[in-house]
Amino acid sequence: MLNDSQPVPGTHVVLIDDDSDFLKATARVLSRAGFEVRAVADPVEGLLAAAEPDVEVVLSDVEMPALSGLQLLQELKAKKAGVEVVLMTSQASVSAGVAAVKAGAFDYLTKPFHDDERLVLTLRKAAEHRALRHRASALEGMLSVKEHFEDLIGQSPKMAEVFKLVEAIAPSNATVMIQGESGTGKELIARALHRRSSRRGKPFLAINCGALTETLLESELFGHVKGAFTGALTSKKGLFQSANGGTVFLDEVGDMPLSTQVRLLRTLQEGEVRAVGATANEKVDVRIICATHVDLQKARAAGRLREDFYYRINVIAVQLPPLRDRPEDILPLAHHFIRRAATRAGKRVEGLSGEAVGRLLAHPWPGNVRELENVIERAVVLARAQEVSAAELPAGLGEGI
Repeated sequence: MLNDSQPVPGTHVVLIDDDSDFLKATARVLSRAGFEVRAVADPVEGLLAAAEPDVEVVLSDVEMPALSGLQLLQELKAKKAGVEVVLMTSQASVSAGVAAVKAGAFDYLTKPFHDDERLVLTLRKAAEHRALRHRASALEGMLSVKEHFEDLIGQSPKMAEVFKLVEAIAPSNATVMIQGESGTGKELIARALHRRSSRRGKPFLAINCGALTETLLESELFGHVKGAFTGALTSKKGLFQSANGGTVFLDEVGDMPLSTQVRLLRTLQEGEVRAVGATANEKVDVRIICATHVDLQKARAAGRLREDFYYRINVIAVQLPPLRDRPEDILPLAHHFIRRAATRAGKRVEGLSGEAVGRLLAHPWPGNVRELENVIERAVVLARAQEVSAAELPAGLGEGI
């Protein structure tokens, strides 16, 4: 029995089959399910009807005179008609249905139908797939200049607030603390601040404070003089001297050793640095932008962050939301990464299949935007068609959530 409790009002379907009895019977089933159906026996007339802008799904027989279902599919793809095509084959021509899916059909069904519910469910899924594709396209079209900060893309209200704050604080010289989970794009925000400031013509230099030993970190930040430590065969400028007039980005500042925090306080307070092994201070003019995934309040309470250092680096706070808290941005980001990866790979990959879209939206993205970018790059490399399919996504991604 067909379940009439889930109608699909307003979904326009063109049904094409040269068997008039089958055409009438199938049209009745679809009409009862809530579809707006136009039944056409002539495949050429059906092609013209399928190209109408309000049509969302085409259900067509494969074996027809004058124009086969496969030819109709190819014509619609060539016209870039925004419809999903489901083809019907006889039991003896299942191979034609498989070929149709490879050519771009959403799905195929075998005739005669023994299960009306499967027919209706397939068309509903096709309509949903079309709606998702159009939604993703519309979201990308809505991205304004303010919502596109280099590779930072966001349509969500949370990211709109971040972009608004960045525009407001970029012209100042105040120290900024960017907080957020790994992979949320903290360095991109730092670069956006630099490029929107009066310092944009000067260097932007970045360092990961958690990736170096204490001695190496201080040498990289402040420089050193010849003989300051074993291996210091020549004098070397530090980041602050090299970035004079520009911006220094201290990533993972929450992992900075306490002794280095003390040395950095003078730079924050007085605008001075002293190279390792030197006896005199040197004036520098830099803006400091910090970032960390560490909870600074907990780090301060645990004694890993000095009280005075905390207040010096946390003048203006920018909080980046994780990707799971802004699901509206997943598809625009995915399409952005598809275009970039396709260009690098020299491939014509332009979108996502319906199942792939569902998997991306269902995944919690613990690795945030960086994880999404890596997933999409892998998928584009593996893609065999113009759309990324679910088969090209990592196993288990978005499943069982």
